[in-house]
Amino acid sequence: MPQPYTSAMAVDETARVGTDLRIGVVGATGAVGRVTLELLLDRGYTSIRTFASRRSAGGRLGDFEVEEASEATLGAGDLDLCLFSVGTSTSRELVPIAAGAGAVCIDKSSAFRLQDSIPLVVPEVNGGRAFEHTGIIANPNCCTIPLTMALAPLRDAVGLRSVRVATYQSLSGAGAEAIQDLRGESADDHVLRMDWEFDGTEFDEESKIRAEVRKILELPELPISATCVRVPVVVGHAEAIWVETEEPIAPEQAERLLSEAPGIQVVIVPSHAEAIGIDEVVVGRIRADSTSENGLALFLVADNLRKGAALNAIQIAESLVGRALPSSLGVRP
Repeated sequence: MPQPYTSAMAVDETARVGTDLRIGVVGATGAVGRVTLELLLDRGYTSIRTFASRRSAGGRLGDFEVEEASEATLGAGDLDLCLFSVGTSTSRELVPIAAGAGAVCIDKSSAFRLQDSIPLVVPEVNGGRAFEHTGIIANPNCCTIPLTMALAPLRDAVGLRSVRVATYQSLSGAGAEAIQDLRGESADDHVLRMDWEFDGTEFDEESKIRAEVRKILELPELPISATCVRVPVVVGHAEAIWVETEEPIAPEQAERLLSEAPGIQVVIVPSHAEAIGIDEVVVGRIRADSTSENGLALFLVADNLRKGAALNAIQIAESLVGRALPSSLGVRP
């Protein structure tokens, strides 16, 4: 089983500040891209370039001029790391270009997540898989990341028999324009949305969660049922989870396991407001589910722009520094 993220994989603060990694933030003007840039600056990275669509090129994000994300700019071979937060079709076009030019690419879209040859990584769960990359690493769905973080300790302790999850996803998961639309509505106009592709049975968001959780946990036959909905809040995804385990586990034992797991904060009742702007996944309402054998129910809230996207990608990159990034290996044009 791959090793999860540990402190030994992380870059300490001294090494991190002043690093000369040449980083490209692609999709920098979007909701996730802006948080990615903010987190990189907070962590002391200085050699950063920002990229976006032709429409946004030439603008500025603080001190950074926005460049057009194109085959020419991303294929020039002058970047060590590219953090992509763009649409699936754009990722399919540009990620291989940047990777072919020598950059390690961590991509947020669904373009590469389920390809067998590309690691799909949550550092706290299967961080060791990141070192198997050949230039591209996939960042999971914003609901998959916190879900696998809550499930992995249970899998390791008592096994998983089945999982059911209902998600309550903020509008920021649909991008910056969705946030603007929400802010322009009156309270009476707010509605619940299910705006993913629908095959007549499932939304693609629901099938993505199932497939990604199975890949990350390395449980290819795990029964998983998801129901997804967008709620009228700007940031923060919540998930209600029902788990049936292979062996019985008391809620108190599950609470202890989760409180000891990296990246998780256990509380009695998770608060949406307290989960926004922090790095941890907040888990609570841990209780027995009497409707199934060895049943357990829990509830979580996470900042989908941070741990659900930008932070997870940065943590993946930081686990590679000194081991699997070109600048650390002296491979520069």
